[in-house]
Amino acid sequence: MQRTIPCVLMRAGTSRGPFFLREWLPADETARDEALIGAIGASDLLQVDGVGGGSTLTSKVAIVSKSSQPGCDVDYLFAQVGVGQKSVDTRPNCGNMLSGVAPFAIEQGLVAVKEGETTVRVFNVNTRSRIDVTVQTPGRRVQYDGDTGIDGVAGTAAPIRLNFLDAWGAVTGSLFPTGHRIDTIEGIEVTCIDAAMPLVIMRARDLGLTGRELPAELDADAALMARIEKIRCAAGEAMGLGDVSGSVVPKPVIASDGDDADSITSRYFTPRRCHASHAVTGAIGVATAFALPGTVASGRTRRAGVRSIAVLHPQGRIEIEVTVEGAGDEARVQRAALVRTARKILQGDLHLPPYVFSNVPEGDKPMKRFIAPAVAAAMIAATPAMAAYPEKPITLVVPTAAGGGNDAMARTIAQKLGPLLGQQIIVDNRAGANGAIASEFVARAPADGHTLMFGYIATHAMNPALQKLRYDPVADFAPIGLVANSPTLMVANPTVAVKDVKDLVTQLKAKPDKFAYASAGNGTAPHFAAELFKLNAGVKMIGAPYRGSAPAITDTIGGQTQFMFPSLFTAMPYVKSGKLKALAVAGPKRSPLLPDVPTLKEAGVDGVDVQQWYGFFAPAKTPKPVIDQINKALNQVLADKETIKRIQEHGAEVETSTPERFGELVKSELAKWKGVVQRAKLTAE
Repeated sequence: MQRTIPCVLMRAGTSRGPFFLREWLPADETARDEALIGAIGASDLLQVDGVGGGSTLTSKVAIVSKSSQPGCDVDYLFAQVGVGQKSVDTRPNCGNMLSGVAPFAIEQGLVAVKEGETTVRVFNVNTRSRIDVTVQTPGRRVQYDGDTGIDGVAGTAAPIRLNFLDAWGAVTGSLFPTGHRIDTIEGIEVTCIDAAMPLVIMRARDLGLTGRELPAELDADAALMARIEKIRCAAGEAMGLGDVSGSVVPKPVIASDGDDADSITSRYFTPRRCHASHAVTGAIGVATAFALPGTVASGRTRRAGVRSIAVLHPQGRIEIEVTVEGAGDEARVQRAALVRTARKILQGDLHLPPYVFSNVPEGDKPMKRFIAPAVAAAMIAATPAMAAYPEKPITLVVPTAAGGGNDAMARTIAQKLGPLLGQQIIVDNRAGANGAIASEFVARAPADGHTLMFGYIATHAMNPALQKLRYDPVADFAPIGLVANSPTLMVANPTVAVKDVKDLVTQLKAKPDKFAYASAGNGTAPHFAAELFKLNAGVKMIGAPYRGSAPAITDTIGGQTQFMFPSLFTAMPYVKSGKLKALAVAGPKRSPLLPDVPTLKEAGVDGVDVQQWYGFFAPAKTPKPVIDQINKALNQVLADKETIKRIQEHGAEVETSTPERFGELVKSELAKWKGVVQRAKLTAE
């Protein structure tokens, strides 16, 4: 069966690719990536069976949705699809494709259009950074025609202004992730920088080049390309990105003098071929290195304030307006803006052949072909009255923002649960009100098993214990089963001058409210853990509530807040990469994943024991056979070795249960945290 999905094909900057609303694509990441591979025709170098153009510049995809981030209008997930290989990489960002996001979002009704021009605040999911994109909208319609030309694109079009607000250190957590502005790798000096895109910049002369070579000349030099790749991989390790041999970041750059004091020549690699022109995100990184002192690409002119820098590339130049504050080692680029153009090429239905999917449903039958016949027969025999369940795609509502620990766990499980139940599972992130928005939505959904919730300790114990809500965590839900548990970890921004918990307590007693902690919102586990810490340590610390753990983690890494109490599951990737420093475990014992990190009790603060748990819920009155069917499939997923490994690697332990035992846990936890609220005199404010 051929699958048909809506699609808008756009030229954006000097790139081209299909644009999709997130809801148009399968929620399952494997199926989504297969759809993107099929859409581009990635298997073939010429990409004749898709809309790709046989180049990395025309094998790009933009996935857009209404934003779950405070203050942002839309979320933009960029995907780089392979050329001649079945691969999808969502780790990098693309500034060229970004220029098409705002026009697409406006025309799809995600953003209210204004007269004259409309500015859309875009949250880039890949790098967790914000960009203001301004589009011309005379007569409240997107205007593509205009007189603005950009090098690398024939003709002219309407200008689209990109204003990058916080792209510095967005991927690695630091502008100079190695801690130095110049490192020596493989015998040459390089600058490892994370500004819109992680880059490793080399001087052309150090490689025996002029820097003005054409891309074809560089690509043809096999020895040079091998040397650049060796340097890139070593730089990736030094930047905390791990083994990057299978990744497209960091991107290598060969820099040389420009035509004047305000320009620099760049050859940008993608990473194993030289870019025909230049990536926008890469140009911002190059301009940042040029504007700041002490890098291999530093310009001769150094001044604070607003200045225009030209990045010269094989097909022309990209003009970037940067704002520099401070001087010397304290100099920082606070903003970068540039102009791109975009054009809508076509809009309609994209037809995907069945062979691109590993699991393809046949029609709308309740039991799908990608369930093994024996399993399907057994399920029907076991529950004959419910053989029609599920009749349509299942929505799994996640009460936190995309990109956080809860979201990652939910998607890991949904990916394997869908095939067992015989339907696609759509993950629906409904962050806000500390989980109350998602909880209310599911509590009032039809009790037919087609709307489920990935609930956790905050939504069904802590937040209801803290304040009166418009849902009852016990009466309004049917528990399905536990998924996992994870201890709470006390973490700090690595730059904070605090040696350990004892030192923190000493500093806070000497200067109350010296530091701030981030939480996933009032009534969440990070909030309760922090307040219990303050209570039992006898200190004061300012609290900053966020709409979920993902933005809270981002600001702790960025230094806007200094401490946080996330679950070990949420924090582990950032602790591993060095973006966060683990101080203590807020639980009864140390974690085997962090054996050298003491418990808070060992560190001198007793009484802070916050074990977070996660589980599946359905609306109350969902038929018992449906609950049992989901529980059986859920426990089967949780017995899968790959699933167990993925959850454990992040610091959580798989824990299964019957619906009845899970229900008893919710009741006991609710009573426990009501007692804590009374003892600590906590409020929702």
